[in-house]
Amino acid sequence: MRAWMTAGAITLAVWAAGAVANTAERSLDNGLRVIVKTDARAPVVVSQVWYRAGSMDESYGVTGVAHVLEHMMFKGTAEVPDGEFSRLIAAAGGRENAFTSRDHTVYHQTLQADRLELALRLEADRMANLVLSPEEYAKEIQVVMEERRLRTEDNPQALLYEALMATAYQTHPYRHPVIGWMDDLRHMRLEDARDWYQRWYTPSNATLVVVGDVRPEAVFALAEKHFGTITARELPARKPLNEVEPRGMRQVTVKAPARLPAVYLAWHVPRLTDPANDWEPYALEILEGILDGHASARLQRALVKEQRLAVGVGAGYDPVSRGPALFLVSATAAEGKSLDQVVEGLRREIERLQREGVDVRELERAKAQVVAGQVFEQDSLFFQAMQIGKWESAGLGHRNQALRFEKLRQVTAEQVQEVARRYLTDDRLSLARLDPQPIETPPIRSVANTTGDRHVR
Repeated sequence: MRAWMTAGAITLAVWAAGAVANTAERSLDNGLRVIVKTDARAPVVVSQVWYRAGSMDESYGVTGVAHVLEHMMFKGTAEVPDGEFSRLIAAAGGRENAFTSRDHTVYHQTLQADRLELALRLEADRMANLVLSPEEYAKEIQVVMEERRLRTEDNPQALLYEALMATAYQTHPYRHPVIGWMDDLRHMRLEDARDWYQRWYTPSNATLVVVGDVRPEAVFALAEKHFGTITARELPARKPLNEVEPRGMRQVTVKAPARLPAVYLAWHVPRLTDPANDWEPYALEILEGILDGHASARLQRALVKEQRLAVGVGAGYDPVSRGPALFLVSATAAEGKSLDQVVEGLRREIERLQREGVDVRELERAKAQVVAGQVFEQDSLFFQAMQIGKWESAGLGHRNQALRFEKLRQVTAEQVQEVARRYLTDDRLSLARLDPQPIETPPIRSVANTTGDRHVR
């Protein structure tokens, strides 16, 4: 383990240094930020346009509008009619898609490096010249509602997660689902999507990230050529959005057709705000790895293999976000086991960690898993671009990624135990239970064909 850890540490340390050295950035006069990372291992390029506007920027009554506009962005401009964007990228041998999250909306293409200009021309065109027709909107809003039915309302785990978020967050917009509440979708108007487009889709609210076999100066020239002529609009003032401090356990029960009971436990914890000086978010990342980082991690070993209380367990924590963070633990009960037994088992393992801490070998194993994930993911141009865009969107600065490994490596067993004691408490806990109901054979439904596979995160 130590030898592997050392090798992984050296590999990632080299990558961390190179990540900054191979990255260049520039801002156009209209406010568009352009970040380029050179990776010449293959004649391929990934282009991503990040708009710093996601579901957390929506207001009551129009939840889901960010995702609706994402769909409408593929409906064409005067120069590039409906369907032509995807056809042109495909004809160039590329792939394109988009996704909406709580923090941002991202449009991306992967194609040969010498075809980058095509992607930039198309993205600049729809940034400024999108045609929002009533006829296309009427069709697409139905597609989005059917997407919600299939991905959420017909999915008990998704319903449970949605209820958890609406319970854990009382005042922050993270309580709303990215895809929106169905009633808001039913009453949404074309004007809502147009207002969103005019408010947020402007160069000063966007970041262009390009990673691949490219020269920064050439990319900057292309960005200036295609985006530089777009006039920036003034952005609305953003007010601070904070979640009220929890004052006791919150609980919710969801009744839905399902085979087995399931549960989510979520604690309010810190997010990363100062990469150089924070330590708690890094300790929470290691805590996640100790609970659920590998096949022999604590929750898997205790609840699934030894006690056979659950058929599946998991833990999750993402420190990089614009809004408040949660530390999640989930489990699906084994046949014949009650949720009370599962929750008691989860609590028992967490309390044991809080009481006894972690030993050196367990800590090193968790760190090794983090190292491995970081090293392997760097093979993906898309992931490299995603990390740059995500850190920028969160206001952390993409160059601070280089600090992450060293900070994770410095986490001590005492710090892991401390964050578990400090934050995994009942006063900070929201608990969501899935009460399974009889499963009936559902009618067969299909989603109307859309441009690309829309991802809601």
